[in-house]
Amino acid sequence: MALKPGTMLGPYEVLAQIGAGGMGEVYKGLDTRLNRDVAIKVLPEHLALNAELRERPGLPGPRPSPT
Repeated sequence: MALKPGTMLGPYEVLAQIGAGGMGEVYKGLDTRLNRDVAIKVLPEHLALNAELRERPGLPGPRPSPT
C-alpha cells in the first residue's frame, strides 16, 4: 500500500517513500505539531494484524551493537 506525498496520518504528513521490504514500507514524514522530520513505518497487513508485534516496543529490525 504505497502512500502518496501529502497523505496525513494523524499529525504526520507523508513526504516521500524512502524504502520498502518484507517488513513494510518506510516514509520520510513531518511531525506537524513539532515541525520536525520523522520516519513512518507502515506494516503489511499480515503483520499489522498480529497483536503481539503491534504491542512490542520497537519492531524487528537492526539493533545497535553492544559497546
